[in-house]
Amino acid sequence: MEMSEDDINTEEYPTEIHDYLAAFEKSLGSVDEMLKTMMSVSRSELLQKLEPLEQAKMDLVSVYALNSMFWVYLATQGINPKEHPVKQELERIRTYMNKVKEIADKKKASKLDKGAASRFVRNALWEPNAENEHTSKTPAKGKKRKMD
Repeated sequence: MEMSEDDINTEEYPTEIHDYLAAFEKSLGSVDEMLKTMMSVSRSELLQKLEPLEQAKMDLVSVYALNSMFWVYLATQGINPKEHPVKQELERIRTYMNKVKEIADKKKASKLDKGAASRFVRNALWEPNAENEHTSKTPAKGKKRKMD
């Protein structure tokens, strides 16, 4: 039995959540399209095009998304996902995501041009020259106030 749009609109639910439900439906559509796109290419074909670090990122994001969807499923079934082993699994995946991020950050940091950095620091620091040294050591001339 198919429901028409009018039937859906006349269902009884709090009107204040209508925008949230519409946004959720739109998000589900986006997830569905993304999954169709990802599944249209074989995993091995996709991994061949990626560097090892990118492969790890893709695997972690895939596993995290799958576990997150299971979290939502549990919540829709009235099961508290915070008390389910999926919570520990998500934490474990996040730990690995942080490790991969650290590796990626180290890889980017190693590409630092040390010569350019030292020139930048040298030019940013003020170096007194002979004229500035003379004026900076001599107290400013002006009226002296007598202290009471």
